[in-house]
Amino acid sequence: MWEMELLLFSIFSSMYILTLGAHIVIIALVALDWHLHKPMYLLLASFSLLEVIYTTVTVPKMLDALLTRHKEISYASCLVQFYLLFGFGASENCLLAVMAYDRYAAICRPLHYTTLMSVKTSIHLAIGALVGGLLAAFPPAVWISTLDFCFPNLIDHFFCDYAPLLKLSCEDTTDGELAFIVMSWSVILGCFFLIMVSYTLIIFAVIRIPSTEGQKKAFNTCASHLAVVSIFYGTVIFMYIRPTSHIRFSIDKVISVFYCVVTPLMNPIIYCLRNQEFKGALNKALQILENKKHPRMGK
Repeated sequence: MWEMELLLFSIFSSMYILTLGAHIVIIALVALDWHLHKPMYLLLASFSLLEVIYTTVTVPKMLDALLTRHKEISYASCLVQFYLLFGFGASENCLLAVMAYDRYAAICRPLHYTTLMSVKTSIHLAIGALVGGLLAAFPPAVWISTLDFCFPNLIDHFFCDYAPLLKLSCEDTTDGELAFIVMSWSVILGCFFLIMVSYTLIIFAVIRIPSTEGQKKAFNTCASHLAVVSIFYGTVIFMYIRPTSHIRFSIDKVISVFYCVVTPLMNPIIYCLRNQEFKGALNKALQILENKKHPRMGK
């Protein structure tokens, strides 16, 4: 229905604009405020950059289809979208594991934190997460590009996802599907396991803190990251840690909207509302902008 498509376009375009704005604010504040030039915030800015790219891979094309009814995508664009979606998605997995290690080093090894997680080290780890994710997505993208697709080439999704593309193939995709599952398990569950190990060690370290105030402060430093991890892996594990045959795409599209549109908007809210240092930097930046807009007159 055209009216429903206009309504969805209004909702998703507003969420997309808010998502871009929130993440760009995070990146700008970390880049401009020297108080935030710390490993924790550099990793957060890197995660925001990945979120901007990740959502831009899928949402603008979806908005174009809703507004103009132009629901076609070229073969080359579909392959590029598939590769970038999984490449940057895998990079987010790796970066969340790096962020968990940063919290482990801060709480469990505070005296060695500056050695374990310097600014230079955090930058190298962020770049490594990006490169690792793009390399992990390369073999499945190459394999998908070798398949023959049957007529009519109708993708039962709003982006070029793995399972809908397999449904269109005229070939036996059993071997490739198995390879993709192994890759998905390695990246998603491997990073998830590292995160859980980090937080298990963090919990044991926090329990040994004698004061209740110290325990509360330690848990607060991890609460935002743990909330993002729970939301991210709750949807990703459901989508990709399973066989791709006999899938009902109707519920998949709902879950995909959640992790492509809703979650990237929630993440900056979760991080910023619970972080006093970041809120202080934001208030400072707003005051500077307000003073420039309404400068005080001197005698």
